[in-house]
Amino acid sequence: MHFPRESGILLHPTSLPGPHGIGDFGEAAFGFVEWLERAGQRLWQVMPLGPTGFGNSPYSSPSAFAGNPLMVSLAWLQGDGLLAEEELAPAYAFPKHAVDFEQVAPFRMRLLRLAYDRVEDGASSNLRDAFETYRSGAPSWLHDYALFVSVKDALGGGSWVDWPKDIRTLQPEAVATWGEKLADDVRFHEFVQFLFHQQWREVRAYANARGIQIIGDIPIFVALDSADVWSNQDQFQLDEEGRPTFVAGVPPDFFSSTGQLWGNPTYNWPAMKANGYRWWIERLRATRDMVDIIRIDHFRGFAAAWHVPFGDENATGGHWEIVPGGEVFAAAQRELGEFPVIVEDLGIITPDVVTLREILDLPGMNVLHFAFDDDPENMYLPHNVKRHSVTYTATHDNQTTVGWWNSLPEEERHVVRRYLGRPADDIAWDLLRLAWASVSDTAIAPMQDILRMGDEGRMNTPATATGNWAWRLLPTQLDPSMADGLRDLTNTYGRMERVAADAAENPWDYTDPKSGISATKSW
Repeated sequence: MHFPRESGILLHPTSLPGPHGIGDFGEAAFGFVEWLERAGQRLWQVMPLGPTGFGNSPYSSPSAFAGNPLMVSLAWLQGDGLLAEEELAPAYAFPKHAVDFEQVAPFRMRLLRLAYDRVEDGASSNLRDAFETYRSGAPSWLHDYALFVSVKDALGGGSWVDWPKDIRTLQPEAVATWGEKLADDVRFHEFVQFLFHQQWREVRAYANARGIQIIGDIPIFVALDSADVWSNQDQFQLDEEGRPTFVAGVPPDFFSSTGQLWGNPTYNWPAMKANGYRWWIERLRATRDMVDIIRIDHFRGFAAAWHVPFGDENATGGHWEIVPGGEVFAAAQRELGEFPVIVEDLGIITPDVVTLREILDLPGMNVLHFAFDDDPENMYLPHNVKRHSVTYTATHDNQTTVGWWNSLPEEERHVVRRYLGRPADDIAWDLLRLAWASVSDTAIAPMQDILRMGDEGRMNTPATATGNWAWRLLPTQLDPSMADGLRDLTNTYGRMERVAADAAENPWDYTDPKSGISATKSW
């Protein structure tokens, strides 16, 4: 599937501004959609929307299907009459520029539980009816996830591989016993998922109505300590105790001389093939139902994956194993039909990866930070990229463009200036102009590059376990004049053909029909 010529911004919802410690689906999400519209952007790229796991990473989640409870808007619940204004005032003053996950998570989960208890006690009968409808039609992942989280909490938060054998191995009697014992907790976690999907559906619908599509991420691997692995143990390479025999990673590369040891269990592809790749089909279905365009992180893992023996200290002792990625996509398209996909094909890309991408006719990624090695044949230089591709100034794993520029030695800066044909005195927007001017159908930049931020705005540093994923926009940074400048640049390079000419002039005054919460322009 080929894409029209358009552009967009990478910004995870947790980075939105807002009053309760982390970006969520409240007023700021609608405000950001309005800012994108004013800026002439057609795409909003987000990272995985699931609950975060180790290191607060959205790429290490306890579920490949569930939504992040911390993104549920508390203001919406106040509008539903489930929370009082004074209850929303935290005892701890949350920082505005970053997420303090250790403080935010207990604060928000306590209020979500309070809202749930009030619904169970009879408040908001309309919401309760909608919740029951959601539960009755939910796929199996919902109960699996809710039971997994409930048992995990009841057993002190440890990994499922250390649980008692009967529940660890999903013995039917143990599953029934724990389900009955923790029925209220299970129902609470199902309720939170209902809220997440209800609110995100409204945000996405508002974006779509404004001509903006959502790009959402699928990390190719899942966390060992997840509902996915626990409830589908035969689909992964595990021993009799539930521990992985191999874990995923990447060999030594640009980011790390010892490679990256991710620790995710590898897939049991023969078992997956035997049931028609059902788990993957359902995962793609769930993501397709949440976003408009799917981005597959580490696409090369669909051609061959780096398998490292479990217990190794780094990734240098791994080996490649061939993966039937083409069969997975064929099975998914037979059942789901065609759906738009972008693939992350960075790093060590071998001919088999290129062949698979070309057979599937999927656009790959170009990152401008990787373009300037003084080689005119560099595949990421704008004059070499393919039309059927996505060009980024940077991604969530890179430095910001200003931070990157500040770290370059002078001889490398000279290479960049020579290519630009200008002094590079506004490097973030110089690279933005390069990306937008490229022949790539799609051009995307992180919001930090639009704001010309240094590395204080960096979202993630690969191969580091702490200090990531916390950056947030300040309320004043969504400046209308900056949106107008971006709109002008976007129009200059022909990326606005599907955007209404008067879109930026349309008034915005949105009231949610269920909660009554209103949101208006922030400028």
